[in-house]
Amino acid sequence: MSKSYYSLGLMSGTSGDGVDTSIIQSDGDTQYKVIFDKYFKYTQDIYENIHNLKDKINNSKDLKNLSKEIESLEKEITLFHARAVNEIIKESKSNIDFIGFHGQTVYHNAKEKISKQLGDGKLLSQLTKKTVIYDFRQNDLKNDGQGAPLTPMFHKLLAYKYKFKIPLTFLNIGGITNLTHIDHLNNLWGWDVGPGNCLIDQWVRLNSKNKYDQDGKIARSGKINKIVLNSALESYPEINSSDDRPKSYDVKDFDLSFVRGLSLEDGAATLTEYTAEILTTRLRNTLAGGPSDRAPAGAKSIVITGGGRKNKLLIKSIREKMKVPILLIDDYGINGDFIESQAFAYLAIRSYLKLPISFPETTGCEKPCTGGIIVKNF
Repeated sequence: MSKSYYSLGLMSGTSGDGVDTSIIQSDGDTQYKVIFDKYFKYTQDIYENIHNLKDKINNSKDLKNLSKEIESLEKEITLFHARAVNEIIKESKSNIDFIGFHGQTVYHNAKEKISKQLGDGKLLSQLTKKTVIYDFRQNDLKNDGQGAPLTPMFHKLLAYKYKFKIPLTFLNIGGITNLTHIDHLNNLWGWDVGPGNCLIDQWVRLNSKNKYDQDGKIARSGKINKIVLNSALESYPEINSSDDRPKSYDVKDFDLSFVRGLSLEDGAATLTEYTAEILTTRLRNTLAGGPSDRAPAGAKSIVITGGGRKNKLLIKSIREKMKVPILLIDDYGINGDFIESQAFAYLAIRSYLKLPISFPETTGCEKPCTGGIIVKNF
C-alpha cells in the first residue's frame, strides 16, 4: 500500500473574496479522503485591493511598474493565509505534512509564459512551520504548456472514487470556465472553454454595491437584449473555433463593453445568456467529436463544478441548450465549494512525489509535467 500524506490545500479564486481551505489524506494517486474544509472571508480592504490591482494590470510591463504595490499586497495576502492555516490546523487537530498554496492570480498570459499568483511560499512556510508547495503553473509554462487548467487530474480522481459513469465531462465554472473530459478509454482531456463568472461579476461590481449576482437574481429581473447579444456572439472569435488544442484564458481576455448603456438588470441578463451560449456551443463541438482526432467525443453526463453552479439562471440556460444530462457536483453528495482547494492539496502531494500534474492533453505541454516549488523555511 502506498504511503499516505496529510495535505492542506489553499485556493483563492478569481472572485477574490476569500480563501477555501481543505485538508485531505491521499497517496497522490487513487487514495483520497476529505478530512476538513473551511472558508475564510477576506477583509473588505484585501478584497478591494485585489480588484483594484487586477484592474491596473493589463500586460507584463504593468507587473514591473506596479512591483511595490504587488509586493505589499502579496505580503498582506500571505499573512492572511498563514492565519487561516494556523486556525484550521488547530481546529481540525490534524498533523499536516505540507501545504499546497495556490495564491491569488492577478495576471495570466500563456503566450508570454507568465502566470502571476500573489503568495510568498517562503514566508508562509516560516509563519506556519510547514513545508509549502507553491507556484504550480510555472513549470508547465516552461514546457510550452498553457499553465491551466490544472484541476483535470483531480477531476479524474473524483470520477474514480465516486464511480461516475464514463465518458464524462466536468464543466468547472469559476471566473473562467474549463472542462475536463474522461473518455471511454479513461483518457484525460482538458482546456479552458470561455468566460465563467468573470463578466457577470465585473458588471455587477461596476454597477452596484454587490460583489456578484447571487443565484442569478439580478439577471432574472432583467431582460436579454437580443440585438446586443447576437452582435457580441457574432464578433466573438472562438465560439465556433475549429482549434481544439488546450488553451487557457485570463479574465482580461473578455470584454463587457458591449453591454454598456444597459441597465444593471438587463446587462446581467444579457451577459448571463452570452456566457451560457459560448459555453454550450463549445461543449457541443467537443461532445460531437470536434474537428480533429485530438478532440474527445461523447459523454454520459456533464457534471458542473465551481461557483457558477450556484447561478440558477446560468445553469437553467445551459440545461436548456444541451441534450446531455446536466448534474451539479453536489448531486453526488460532494461539497462543491471545496473542489479547488482539495485539488491543490492533492496536486501538492503529486508535486512532492514528482508525479505529473499536467499533460499534453490538458495544458498542451510538451510532455507530462510535475510542478510547484517546494520550500521548507523553518
